[in-house]
Amino acid sequence: MARHLITSALPYINGIKHLGNMVGSMLPADVYARYMRQRGHDVLYICATDEHGTPAELAAKDAGQSVDAFCAEQHDKQKAIYEGFGLEFDYFGRSSSRENVELTQHFARKLHENGFIEERAIRQVFSIADDRFLPDRYIVGTCPHCGYDKARGDQCENCTRVLDPTDLIDARSAISGSGELEVRETKHLFLLQSKLQHEVEGWLDGNGSKDWPTLASSIAHKWLTEGLQDRAITRDLDWGVPVPADVWPELAAEGKVFYVWFDAPIEYIGSTKEWADAASDGSRDWKSWWYEADDVRYTEFMAKDNVPFHSVMFPATQLGTREPWKKVDFLKAFNWLNYYGGKFSTSQRRGIFTDAALELLPADYWRYFLIANAPESDDTSFTWELFSASVNKDLADTLGNFVNRVLSFSRKRFGDEVPAGAEAGAAEQKLGEEIAGLLSEYEGHMEALQFRKAAASLRALWSAGNSYLEEKAPWLEIKTDKDAAALTLRTAMNLIHLYAIVSEPFIPSSAKAMRGAFALENDTAVWVSPNEAKALASVPAGTPFTVPPVLFAKITEDDLESYRERFGGAEQ
Repeated sequence: MARHLITSALPYINGIKHLGNMVGSMLPADVYARYMRQRGHDVLYICATDEHGTPAELAAKDAGQSVDAFCAEQHDKQKAIYEGFGLEFDYFGRSSSRENVELTQHFARKLHENGFIEERAIRQVFSIADDRFLPDRYIVGTCPHCGYDKARGDQCENCTRVLDPTDLIDARSAISGSGELEVRETKHLFLLQSKLQHEVEGWLDGNGSKDWPTLASSIAHKWLTEGLQDRAITRDLDWGVPVPADVWPELAAEGKVFYVWFDAPIEYIGSTKEWADAASDGSRDWKSWWYEADDVRYTEFMAKDNVPFHSVMFPATQLGTREPWKKVDFLKAFNWLNYYGGKFSTSQRRGIFTDAALELLPADYWRYFLIANAPESDDTSFTWELFSASVNKDLADTLGNFVNRVLSFSRKRFGDEVPAGAEAGAAEQKLGEEIAGLLSEYEGHMEALQFRKAAASLRALWSAGNSYLEEKAPWLEIKTDKDAAALTLRTAMNLIHLYAIVSEPFIPSSAKAMRGAFALENDTAVWVSPNEAKALASVPAGTPFTVPPVLFAKITEDDLESYRERFGGAEQ
């Protein structure tokens, strides 16, 4: 079987993420990783918190904490939430780790050796009160376009205009609030992306990017068409990967650190090394996944705003080292998930955040809804009405009710073991062929990373069981032919077990409960092939079973009203 390296965009450290962040990277990556593990592949799913950059320092300042203490605390909080959502990372690291520091400095040294890093003098805002140069986000003031008085030096969050710090009216330091600012000359390191333009183009054309989603490939090629620009990769911050003193002693003495977008993608490798270092017996080989890893297929998941950095800037960084680092094979990009037509916003706390979501309802409700409505081809909008309709119809009625009806009725009429009954007949053969066809469709969509289509195929699998049950009507059969009713229920129980396996990537907790209803020896969630599924015989007669608690409680109108009142439920 193939080796699959899977990464999702690193969630930023400055606070709990909203549902848009979840569906734009980590959740679909987890669904895909779970599916590939079930198929028997060797899978490594890596993620981490992205901890450097100006927002981390500002958030720590607002929290009254040191940056390292703030990041450590936020990492643990985010990790706990992702575990609550059932995300099964093989390792969830930190970009501030020793491993990432060492690797980032190694990349910089190699790029310098090969002539792709250059030291340049630039003019930058200096705060006299703080006695330091200020990155753009450390400068706040009034936007000259809309009058918003908390605009940052790089962009106004209110009107979204891109700004230069010198554009701001009444500019002041975000650290001290002082308006004593002046422009001075300072030196920074630049990654000479312009010299790597043709190599990046050649790599992109030759690595199968034509098979990427249109969203990902179009963004990558747009950047290349416009021409790669040399980019500053250092900043004047207290928190970050230090510039190595053995190569740039003057800049190191001034306390320069690498730009967050330079070190963050390297953390995919750094986190893999953290994973390897965490095994005290030395059994894990991180290099086999990243260095001369020709047998590895590397898939990345991210929202569209992250695509340029991963499809162009990071590959340029890798190519410039002249070392055989593994580069992405397939980049799955997502559009935005909006909230009633307006954007989710971490900074403005608009929309549903992952911690609040788990307080309201179990993770599987959110997992299913988000993947079934994933913003793959266009932006999509979350509404409480759509969410409740999806949960009530698909999860509660179609799947949950099927499981409860079958197991409760069988226990009532035949006891606590799967009944034997008659041999399978024409109806069961027809059902088996339908199930096999739908399962093949489902597999095809999952292999192609088409999540909405995969969800539709999964729904169709659940619906097929309900149609069979309605057609056979065991509650009527039992009045005239007990063996026929037993056959129908035995077949339906086999469907429940099949649903448990194929639904596991989407709704793992519920799938575990379904599978656990049957006392099968050595039962696992290993994938069932369409041919195996056609037989519908994995749960033999005589197998003890229990009736699990209700899998999915319906969302009521009263629930909806309380959700709208708490989170808002009108067009933004």
